[in-house]
Amino acid sequence: MFSFLVSFVASALLTLLVIKQVTLHGPALDRDFESVQKVHVHEVARIGGLSIFLATVLSACITVWRVPLLSNWMFSLLLCAAIAFIGGILEDYTGKVSAFRRLILTMVAALLGVFLLDAKLGRIDFEVFTLMLPWLWFSIPITVLAVAGIANAVNIIDGFNGLAAVVVICMLISLGYVALQVGDTFVLVTALMVAGATAGFLIWNYPVGLIFLGDGGAYFIGFMLGELALLLVMRNPQVSTWYAALLLIYPAFETIFSAYRRMFVRGKSPTIPDGIHLHSLIFRRIVQWAIGRKEARALMRRNSLTSPYLWLFSLMAVIPATIFWRHTILLIIFCLLFVISYIWLYARIVRFKSPRWMIFRKQG
Repeated sequence: MFSFLVSFVASALLTLLVIKQVTLHGPALDRDFESVQKVHVHEVARIGGLSIFLATVLSACITVWRVPLLSNWMFSLLLCAAIAFIGGILEDYTGKVSAFRRLILTMVAALLGVFLLDAKLGRIDFEVFTLMLPWLWFSIPITVLAVAGIANAVNIIDGFNGLAAVVVICMLISLGYVALQVGDTFVLVTALMVAGATAGFLIWNYPVGLIFLGDGGAYFIGFMLGELALLLVMRNPQVSTWYAALLLIYPAFETIFSAYRRMFVRGKSPTIPDGIHLHSLIFRRIVQWAIGRKEARALMRRNSLTSPYLWLFSLMAVIPATIFWRHTILLIIFCLLFVISYIWLYARIVRFKSPRWMIFRKQG
């Protein structure tokens, strides 16, 4: 908990400093109000990831000072994460780093993690046997794509105030809990450290978005999430590989489904942004009608009311993953149930047949 508290306080103060000094980083202000994925109506700094990254580094230095044995692991992981973070933060400042280049940088970071941390997929668990993956030509590319994919997936679900931050915090706390059960101190400390830094940012991001996570923040916490999940599973054979699959399934399946929808349903490039992610549909077709006209205050309220739907939806995966982290067959079943639930819910909302329990009525 010490690491969590240090990161939380440092991040909260650094984020406040960024907000107060917003006029000093004009290029990092989000002034795009017309894009299909934009719902804010005033200029907002989009470099919240900077404070998360700095708070994590500060907390890591203090942790290493207190527990020197963690130094090699800690600084190696942060070095890899910094590469993913750089691509995102440069995009936040310049707007000139394409999604493809950010993805390549994140893949480079994941590849470096293979050599510095031995963080590679070495097995896939099944109920009656374990499929070992000793072939580097196969396991390394799969690892690089998986870790980079999770980092990109967190960026994709970062559509509303607090959405990605709370989802990632819940996942990191789950990683910390399972790491505690198996005695993996490094994953436990690091997961709580990143969760604390993200929580410190969150108090300024939700419910009123005084600052945004930005690409730098999304890629950083997404990369750390993917690497820690991989390390926990590979370093501890008693943890099923399907634990990581179920834990990360919400952002991962959102990305896969979005790519499928854009390529095969709409016939467009999977990199072209659109406004029909699950969180976007919930905003427009469930929350929006209950608030009223498109005034700034109403728009801000709709923004903050959208995220809780997705927090609860993601917990449908996070909670069973945390409870059944060693039971492969149950984890596989919950993965299938989540995919079915996602597709059913998306189809209902897109056809204007939202489930009654999701709809609330305007009061007064």
